[in-house]
Amino acid sequence: MKSPLPRDQRHQLPRPDADALAHSERLVANIRNAIDAAGGWIGFDRFMDMALYAPGLGYYTAGARKFGPAGDFVTAPEISPLFGRCLARQIAEVLRETGGSVLELGPGSGKLAEDIMAELAALRTPPEKYLLLEVSADLRERQRERLSTHSEYSRMHWLDELPRDFTGVIVANEVLDVLPVHLVTYQQDWAFERGVALDATGAFMWKDKLIESGPLVSLAPGIASRHFAGQPPQGYLTEISPQCAAWTRTLTRSLKRGAILLIDYGFRAAEYYHPSRAGGTLMCHYRHHAHPDPFHLPGLQDITAHVDFTAVAEAAAAEGAEVLGYTTQAAFLLAGGLAALMQEVDASDPARYLPITTQAQRLISPAEMGEFFKVIGLGKGVVTPSGFGGRPLPL
Repeated sequence: MKSPLPRDQRHQLPRPDADALAHSERLVANIRNAIDAAGGWIGFDRFMDMALYAPGLGYYTAGARKFGPAGDFVTAPEISPLFGRCLARQIAEVLRETGGSVLELGPGSGKLAEDIMAELAALRTPPEKYLLLEVSADLRERQRERLSTHSEYSRMHWLDELPRDFTGVIVANEVLDVLPVHLVTYQQDWAFERGVALDATGAFMWKDKLIESGPLVSLAPGIASRHFAGQPPQGYLTEISPQCAAWTRTLTRSLKRGAILLIDYGFRAAEYYHPSRAGGTLMCHYRHHAHPDPFHLPGLQDITAHVDFTAVAEAAAAEGAEVLGYTTQAAFLLAGGLAALMQEVDASDPARYLPITTQAQRLISPAEMGEFFKVIGLGKGVVTPSGFGGRPLPL
């Protein structure tokens, strides 16, 4: 069971300033009100949704800096332009078949869009438009500021919702892991949903409720029978994300022809729901510290869960898409031209070449992002991009 950090461990994390702490306390008050209004308990999915997306207060809807050294974590585009350039080469292969546009979901700092569009221009395969779908007004403004001087800025357009009948390539890097999840624990042949209540002091606490209604009525027993012959280990805790499946179906339904490239950390279902993963995958990120306590400073930290890529593939298939490939980030980047891009830099010039090799190592090393992150391609009416030709993984 993931329990809140002991108070002495909380003190080991960086302390927020007074304004940030006041911001978090406003969100905490809103969540407390939601718990009271719901009769004293809400599912963790509701807590996570409010902590990340409550208007003006949630982690992704407020103005705190999230990406890079000054934020809470570093993503692959922030590490190196090699990531975006390799991804652009895969996008170019699809665009040459389909024409159309590129749609990026959750563009973050705008760095990935910057790198993809520069490489597509160099490859002489610019999209009709580069569309950015961003839920945060603050991040949207930062993206506009960053991209306003880009040579391809006239092709960039921000959206408030998914387009219909989209043709081209949809890209989402580290988006699935922040979709709200349900927590489910199996106790004495029964499945319980782990939610959030308030203790006598008004602090958040875990509380389990027997699953008697909603989507978990079928999903929780289904996981037990599919992966544990109906008997998960006593106390087994895991995440289930109906929202991830619904999001994938909606995304795939909007695709008329083209490809969807999703990059995130996760596993196929047989690994996700493994007896050894008895505590789930929930993790929080605050000022480059990873820890397991989602109750710590709501609104100031990221809350994530690994992705069940088998569920993603099944949801896409339900909307008529096929799996173009599923592999590690390392295999995808290497098959997609990483080595060729590195050779553009003179290896005899260590001042330029050594930083490139360090960046590449972070992207592909098994000890860094290479094996931890996966890439899944979903498509309608297109051939498999070359990035999936290296080391395919089973789903």
